[in-house]
Amino acid sequence: VQLQASGGGLVQAGESLRLSCTASASIHSIPVVAWYRQTPGKQRELVASITHGLGIDYADSVKDRFTISRDNVKNTLILQMRNLRLDDTAVYYCNAQRRNVYYWGPGTLVTVSS
Repeated sequence: VQLQASGGGLVQAGESLRLSCTASASIHSIPVVAWYRQTPGKQRELVASITHGLGIDYADSVKDRFTISRDNVKNTLILQMRNLRLDDTAVYYCNAQRRNVYYWGPGTLVTVSS
């Protein structure tokens, strides 16, 4: 599965941003799709995920601010981010998991300024 994320950029605190990730496979058929993020010196962390049969999960730090969704027609995974904070600054990665294999896109940088 090849993944390509886009939509990152520079925004001010409190603003919104929408990330998109296009998959080479039918995104509806992938058991787990997710967004992760990483900052320098820290481990990559799960932001939000969609799991077949289990639903949607969010990191506590983004609950009520971020929304993950799929567009099955466009094979796209979306992360709508609202009320962005300085600590949301990170490289965001699209992720797909199938048969115990993790697939990663190249990442898109989100920078939140004060």
